[in-house]
Amino acid sequence: MSLRHALTIDVEDWFQVLNLRERFPRESWEDCELRLEKPMEVLLRLLEEKKAKATFFFLGWIAERLPALVREVAAQGHEVASHGYDHQLLPELGEEGFDRDLAKTEEILRGITGEVPRAFRACTWSVGPRTPWAFPTLVRRGYLRDSSLHPIRHPDYGVKDAPLGPHFIQSGGGRLFELPPLVVPVLGRRLPLGGGGYLRLFPVRWISRALRRREAANRPSCIYLHPWELDPSQPRIPGLGLRGFRHYVHLAKTRDKLAYLLDHHPFGSFQEVHEAWLQR
Repeated sequence: MSLRHALTIDVEDWFQVLNLRERFPRESWEDCELRLEKPMEVLLRLLEEKKAKATFFFLGWIAERLPALVREVAAQGHEVASHGYDHQLLPELGEEGFDRDLAKTEEILRGITGEVPRAFRACTWSVGPRTPWAFPTLVRRGYLRDSSLHPIRHPDYGVKDAPLGPHFIQSGGGRLFELPPLVVPVLGRRLPLGGGGYLRLFPVRWISRALRRREAANRPSCIYLHPWELDPSQPRIPGLGLRGFRHYVHLAKTRDKLAYLLDHHPFGSFQEVHEAWLQR
């Protein structure tokens, strides 16, 4: 299998993100408008047009309410993976809570697709020094791959000295294939380009250039985004400061930037990238 980068989608809606957490606490979610079906339709249509596969990390909370959407993703040949149940940070869950959260989401996704997810991404990249139990728990529950380590320094997340490329993590008597989002070294610092607000903020040609360098080195990388990033008409919440900037910057450019990357680089699911890495 030729080299592909992993295209990964965190399936959560606009009100479930850390940047809006103070305005939309967990107990308010039932009163919020679910908007992700329309941007998911845009995304799936774009992937079909470009003949690309992706991995969709579903919140169990979303899958419970929109099971037809999960089935549609699976029917189109994309990987269905776990993003946990309701976007809680792992340090807040604790070890036992994390185990219960995984089990609950697995049961929901298996009930919809007939398969247990084998890939995981933590809410807001919240695996790190405060969660030494995270990887052993994933291994024990049968996960094969993880994309929860963001190798940067950030006020909310990140492991600043984590590897920049694909690697295996030995833990709990097994191992996980870890694939971080695209981050490049620049003048002694690390510049995140792999998705979210970074993808929307930075010129797409910077991202494309970084991907070409990974291709020249025969090393896959990872791009991520969220359905709400293809929903520029979502409600605008005033008074958020920097968090608001992060959430709303250039939402109208997301689709075109993704289309550009799909036109210029080979992408597949996380599972496809993992299987290709094992064949080396």
